[in-house]
Amino acid sequence: MKSLNLRHALVAVAVGAAAFHPAWAAKISMETATANSVVGLMPQSMAPIWAKKGLDIQLAMDQTLTKSLLKMAQGSLDASVVPPPAYADLKGSKGAYAKMGDKGAEAAGNVRALWGFSASNYHPIVWADSGITDWSKIKGKRVYIGPPAGAGNAQITALVKRGSGMDESSYEAIKAPWGVAPQSFQDGQFDVLVLPVGTGASVITEMALSKPIRILSLPADAVPPADLGMVKARVPKGTYKGQVNNDQDVNTWQTVMMMMANKNLPDDVAYQLTKTYMESRKDLAKGNALLKELPDDSPFSGVIAPLHPGAAKYYKEAGIAIPAELMPK
Repeated sequence: MKSLNLRHALVAVAVGAAAFHPAWAAKISMETATANSVVGLMPQSMAPIWAKKGLDIQLAMDQTLTKSLLKMAQGSLDASVVPPPAYADLKGSKGAYAKMGDKGAEAAGNVRALWGFSASNYHPIVWADSGITDWSKIKGKRVYIGPPAGAGNAQITALVKRGSGMDESSYEAIKAPWGVAPQSFQDGQFDVLVLPVGTGASVITEMALSKPIRILSLPADAVPPADLGMVKARVPKGTYKGQVNNDQDVNTWQTVMMMMANKNLPDDVAYQLTKTYMESRKDLAKGNALLKELPDDSPFSGVIAPLHPGAAKYYKEAGIAIPAELMPK
C-alpha cells in the first residue's frame, strides 16, 4: 500500500454574494469531498440559497470526510457531509478511528444528522488501450482506492473484490486525495481509476473525449456489503461518448451520505439548513442533471445517527414521519 506524494487539493469557498447577507448572517463552516461529484455539488449549489436565508456557508471541498467527521466531533467544524460507514467506525472506534478506544463513541455523541441523500456512482475506469478488458486483468495493476484514511477505501476495495475476486494482495492499491485523482490517472500514475461521481459527470466526459476509456461493470447480481453505505446502481448505456463499451449498461454501486452537524449548532440554524435544502431539491435537480435524484430521496436515506433537534423540528412541521431510532437524543 502506498500514498501518492501529491499536493492536497483544497478549495475553500466563502459562498454567497455579499448582497444576500443580512447583518445577522450566521457563519457556518462546512466540508465536503470532490467538487465535481454529487457530494460536492449539493452543498455548492445550496450555499447561495442558504445565503439568502442568512446562513453564510464557509465551504471547503476536496476534503477527506473521515477527518471532517472527527473535526466536527471535536467542535472545530460546524457541519459536513459524512459517509455512514465513517460514523459507524467512529462510534465503534474502528477503521480510521481504531486508536481512539472509548473516546470514539464519546466523539460520535457530539454529532447529529440533518438529512441523507443518494450521492455518487462508482466508475471503475481504465484506458481502452490498456489491455484491461475485464476485471480479471487488474492483477498486479495499480488501482486507485481513494484518499488516505478515507471511508472510500473500504467501499472501493469491496467493489474491486466483488468484480475481480481479488483483494489488495493481488494488485497495488494507491491512495491520493479525490481532487487530484483524475489528473493523476491521466498522467499515468495508476492503471485503474475508481471514481465516485454523478452519472454523466463532466470529468469523465472530458476524459473519454481526450482518449477512449472502458468502464468495468460488476455482475448484475452484485450486492454491496450492508455496512458500507452503498446501494446497487447502474450507468445507462450511451452515457459517455468515447467509452468503448457504452453499448451496454454498467452495473455499479452508489454511495449514500449524511449531512451532519455538531450537536451544539443552534437549533434555529439546523432548522433553516434542513428546511431550505428540503424545499430547494427540485430546483437543484432542474439546475444540474447530476443532482436529478435528490428530489426522490428519502431524507433518512443512509441516516444512521440521531437527528439534530432543529432538523427534527422541520420534519415534524412538514408532516414527515421520523423513524423512532432517529429521534433526537
